Amino acid sequence: MKELARRDFLKLSGLGLASLITPNFQVGSASKAYQFDPFDGQQGRVTSTSIWTYDRPSFEGARIKQYWRDLLLPITHATTGEDSTAYNPVWYVIGEEGFAYSGSLQPVRTILNEPSLNIPAGGLLAEVSVPFTDAHESPDESSKTVYRLYYESTHWVTAADIDLEDSKVWYKIWDDKLGKRYFARAAHLRLLTNEELQPIAVEIPEKEKHIEVQLSNQLVVAYERNAPVFTTRAATGAVFRSGTYTTPSGTFQTYHKRSTRHMAAGDLAASGFNLTGVPWVMYITEKGISFHGTFWHNDFGKPRSHGCINLTPQAAKWLFRWSSPRVNPDEIFAYERTGTRVVITV
Repeated sequence: MKELARRDFLKLSGLGLASLITPNFQVGSASKAYQFDPFDGQQGRVTSTSIWTYDRPSFEGARIKQYWRDLLLPITHATTGEDSTAYNPVWYVIGEEGFAYSGSLQPVRTILNEPSLNIPAGGLLAEVSVPFTDAHESPDESSKTVYRLYYESTHWVTAADIDLEDSKVWYKIWDDKLGKRYFARAAHLRLLTNEELQPIAVEIPEKEKHIEVQLSNQLVVAYERNAPVFTTRAATGAVFRSGTYTTPSGTFQTYHKRSTRHMAAGDLAASGFNLTGVPWVMYITEKGISFHGTFWHNDFGKPRSHGCINLTPQAAKWLFRWSSPRVNPDEIFAYERTGTRVVITV
């Protein structure tokens, strides 16, 4: 196992001062405002059943106000908590109200898009660009709600439809698990461009790339010619009420990749899950262990998955583009006999 010094970790992660204390704030799919003020228009969506704000960045502080799942809070700054030894010391400043722990707040933005009516026959990949939007059985807000789609989740758009009553454009979305189609507001989904789906570091021979997962440190490191080029915190297999879920150690390959995936398993009342639009999935075992982006928590640095390697959507997208096999922009998945080597160490 290769240990990374703190200085190397920050350098490889591309972290400035703002992103050092807010590890999910990365320049990417949102808006140009990121380049100037990372907190301009920044919100946090509550991902837990409920959370509290406190008068200081500590769970020992006085409680101020309680918020429930999917409520939005204004994030105006970030800081480190009073317990500097915590695996995730980041706390968000919530306007003038106080502090909230970052692990239960997904950083989100509200970015509306100009709908397109020109969807190719094979479909296009899109990501949700608002905190959440509801998918319906038909292109009509009065129709039955099927799923709630969350910020930076990805979905395969197969067509555009116009509601004749209010002239709103809806995208038809393909559900790869259920084999069904449902509809979401087109203004709430951003169609990804071919350019941002192209592979990166193609000049490096595949045999000279590999990914290391350090379970003890909850770190993922990408190497080119044995030199680290990218690292990010992760959340791997954990113990739940329904059982113990481990991320296996050993050597694997990213042989099966999907830009979007509907993942579901178990009883929702007993640590089960039903997640549509899981982004940037890279399977390494036939039993379903994979790297993937995560929008249902922001608590990276400790085990808390059902065995998969949870990453921020931005980190998962980088690895997806960097690793093999290649997934073409007009394809949902790629499945080959070989892929990028993955070494998981205890």
